[in-house]
Amino acid sequence: MSPTVQAALIAGAVSIICALLSAFIVSSRTVQELKVSRAVTDTKIEDLTREVREHNNFARRMPVVEEQIKVINHRIEDLEHQKGA
Repeated sequence: MSPTVQAALIAGAVSIICALLSAFIVSSRTVQELKVSRAVTDTKIEDLTREVREHNNFARRMPVVEEQIKVINHRIEDLEHQKGA
């Protein structure tokens, strides 16, 4: 085998090894970035879920508060009529 062919084979092998290493490194970084992105997304979803639950609890209690306000207003009107009479 001539030295030129040997040099070409060595250069080709080195090029393939470098390309594979580069692809592996990029892939590893991409996987790490995706893990971080997923963790951030999961945290945001947990926060939003908590906020929705708080809102739903507030929405359940609001009609009770409205009814209590009606009763209070009625009592105030009764007291005003009693005082004015």
